[in-house]
Amino acid sequence: MKESKWKQDMPPKGTRNICKWYPVCPLKRFYENGLIDEHWVRDYCFGDDLECIRYRMEERGIFHPDNMLPDGSIDENLPE
Repeated sequence: MKESKWKQDMPPKGTRNICKWYPVCPLKRFYENGLIDEHWVRDYCFGDDLECIRYRMEERGIFHPDNMLPDGSIDENLPE
């Protein structure tokens, strides 16, 4: 996958806000495999994780499918 301009311009590791769930979140895998647009990761995982429905559900221990996007919508094209 071609590295985007956004990823090249990211601040150094340790100086940016990264969602604590990102390393184990299926969105990371989907993004790395080119299955979702970078805006999901940029705007939620590296942006405002408190706006992420997945984050809020995970914090409360509520089940959510892997193919749920941060806005709460389900992408049927993604694996569950």
